[in-house]
Amino acid sequence: MKNNKKQIVEGSHAVAEVIKNCQVDVISAYPITPQTHIVEDLERMKAEGKADFEYIRADSEFAAASIVLGASATGVRTYTATCSQGLLLMTEVLFCIAGLRLPIVLTCANRAVSAPISIWNDQQDAVTLRDSGWLQLYGETNQEVVDLHILAYKLAESMMLPVMVNMDGFVLTHTYEPIEISKESVIKKYLPKYKPPQNTILDVNNPRSLGDFAAPDVYMEIRQELHEDVLSSKKQITKLAQELKKIFGRSIGDNGLFESYKLNDADIVLVAMGSVCGTIKEVIDNQRGKGQKVGLLKVISLRPFPDEEIVEALKKAKYIAVLDKSISMGSEGVLAIDLKRAAYTKLKAKIQSFIIGLGGRDVTEKMIIKIINSVKKQDNKIQFIGE
Repeated sequence: MKNNKKQIVEGSHAVAEVIKNCQVDVISAYPITPQTHIVEDLERMKAEGKADFEYIRADSEFAAASIVLGASATGVRTYTATCSQGLLLMTEVLFCIAGLRLPIVLTCANRAVSAPISIWNDQQDAVTLRDSGWLQLYGETNQEVVDLHILAYKLAESMMLPVMVNMDGFVLTHTYEPIEISKESVIKKYLPKYKPPQNTILDVNNPRSLGDFAAPDVYMEIRQELHEDVLSSKKQITKLAQELKKIFGRSIGDNGLFESYKLNDADIVLVAMGSVCGTIKEVIDNQRGKGQKVGLLKVISLRPFPDEEIVEALKKAKYIAVLDKSISMGSEGVLAIDLKRAAYTKLKAKIQSFIIGLGGRDVTEKMIIKIINSVKKQDNKIQFIGE
């Protein structure tokens, strides 16, 4: 199906446009760098009469999350955005949103967390919330981020689970790229108006309670159900990514879960997520010209983590270097931890954790080549790579 022509537009503005075109009913947010342009654009659209959603200015990120929780509980489509300390301030409410099974979509413009203060990019903020029950998707380019938001609403409302779409702060949010932003009329074919399941919302004419007291004899089963639905959302992501490609003519990775790049004959595989994958692809192309059989597995879905699918994609690798823009303090990279767990007894490849780009440190070709050379050595300790 033909969509709009590509526009040269800032990533933040593209996200705001696609949120408007997804027929969102209630938006609430609090400004925080580098997320601010998204919500500024949305508020401007409302003020200029270009959108009919309700925009509620909050006095904190905690309040913004609480507002969209309440709105979603009444059965309307909602949206918020934040990052870094703002995301962490939302933590209490984000756990509640997942436990209440509310299909809220949140954009995280990934940014380092304090202290010391940094306004630049890494992914420590989002990965810290990986155990909250939110599905987490990571985009490499602004086009992918835009498409992930459309998929996120369909996914959230079909699974009754909240979804966090992650885009690297400044690297994507403030970068201008050619982006195709689909019209509302086209998005409607994929994402119709939200209709909440019966008897799941707050309604003055049909009083009910949501998320009320759970005694020990039921709490564990409720949490187990949430866990199992997060796991089962893998199949739904793949299904929805296929549907999205049919309507919009654009793919999200191989299957919505990850993207393989020159993996077929790769001895050395780099595993990463987010915008750094573009730089890694450039290095791989250059190294292959020099005879190095290097490939990339780009993770799109951190939660659910596609264990079996990734293990199958990596079965030919001899060396696997996991490049994390975050760290589980006292352990290793968060993505590396997940991959090692998934690969336990199933892959013979050496898997090593490399920490890169914390606090916005540039990730250069030289650094990636250093990782490619390091992973072939005997040492298997976590390494921080920075020039």
